[in-house]
Amino acid sequence: MNIRRTIISAFFAFVIGLVPVWAQFRNDYSELGDSETVTSLKKHVSTVSAAVMEGRKAGSEGEKMTAEYITEVLKEYGLDILSGESGDPFGIRQENGDTLTSRNVCAFIHGGDKSLRDRYIVIGARMDNLGTGTMTVDGKTVEKIYYGANGNASGVAMLLELARLLQTNRYQLRRSVLLVAFGASRESFAGSWYFLNRSFSDVSNIDAMINLDMLGTGHDGFYAYTASNADMNALLESISADLQPIKPVVTTQEPYSSDHVAFYDKRIPSVFFTTGRYPAHDTERDTQSILDYDNMEKELEYIFHYSLALVNGPKPIFNPSDVLQRTDGSSGVVPYYDCDVKPSFLGSTDPKVFLQKWVYTYMKYPQEAVKNGIQGRVLVDFIIDETGKIRDVKVLKGADPLLDEEAVRIISGSPQWKPGKLRGQKVKSEMSLYVEFRLEKKGTRSFGIKK
Repeated sequence: MNIRRTIISAFFAFVIGLVPVWAQFRNDYSELGDSETVTSLKKHVSTVSAAVMEGRKAGSEGEKMTAEYITEVLKEYGLDILSGESGDPFGIRQENGDTLTSRNVCAFIHGGDKSLRDRYIVIGARMDNLGTGTMTVDGKTVEKIYYGANGNASGVAMLLELARLLQTNRYQLRRSVLLVAFGASRESFAGSWYFLNRSFSDVSNIDAMINLDMLGTGHDGFYAYTASNADMNALLESISADLQPIKPVVTTQEPYSSDHVAFYDKRIPSVFFTTGRYPAHDTERDTQSILDYDNMEKELEYIFHYSLALVNGPKPIFNPSDVLQRTDGSSGVVPYYDCDVKPSFLGSTDPKVFLQKWVYTYMKYPQEAVKNGIQGRVLVDFIIDETGKIRDVKVLKGADPLLDEEAVRIISGSPQWKPGKLRGQKVKSEMSLYVEFRLEKKGTRSFGIKK
């Protein structure tokens, strides 16, 4: 086994060393028009998903080599490395009693704001995949490799290029940024669990997390999932309102379980960027040929701007409805996004319809607030019970007592909803919404969602 590892390591070093030479003698000139970013993305994906990595199964030599490559690139980009040359190792006890050794890679960019530089935004991507398998062809046993170009060499490549952009713009960063490549993600998110529970000591200072997983098939869609967190969604809406080359579809359905789950368990607001499942998912056909690098470059630009806004903006609140708990609804309240059939208002499950057709139509801007120029956004949480009645309305994040009181009043007076359902049964469901109060000109007031 040691001889095999030595051969693999030597071959890997040989391949990396020959890349510039091969470039001089290639016959394929299709990449000559690529931007520098696309060139870098291709380099990262081709290295991480190379056959020599043997599918990067958790605990394998390929996963270790991937960690070494990520560390090398992050150093080259000027980041401070918090893990060793081969990452931060940790053990996973297996059913047969053996211990599997995986590893995380963690890098750091120091924030510049004295009041916020000890607060953190974590940006993560899983680096492991399924490894190898066997199949029978014409009576012969053949080994196949699960290359994982999209799952998740694409996310690792985006993490590395995002690290470069953030490091280049480090003087703009108020909070500090931790960039983490998680090992053993396919093993029940072991790497992210280890980071949060054993490795990183200041978990209470993490304000939010960005997860990057399967981002290479943008021609089929680009999605953002926040478990309906109002603050994270508001930031998505704000960034999308700017001129962006691509904008994600905000989805209330979790596209794929990934490392953001461990952060939700610690009540840390998170956003999961992905292009979703694809036909080659978890097959040997998941190679570089299926990736859409032009869209990856556009996604990278969007995620970079989102990262800057999150690093420099107010701390997002973790709402009670964000907790990723799968429940049958018999012993409590089901989060809005977890309902099989979501509660609806006037035939629509889109919360904006409730805001536009009820809240902003019948809400009264407090005269005292108008007189004193008070405006702002009130985050309100409420329950829609099994009969469709609104109850337990409360303010999670207030703007001013006058505005808070009016927001609670108008939501409490809502007409009947159609209740949500889980497994065919009506359930209590919980929702959190921002109610916005705006003063546009002297003597006028406005409610609603900014266009």
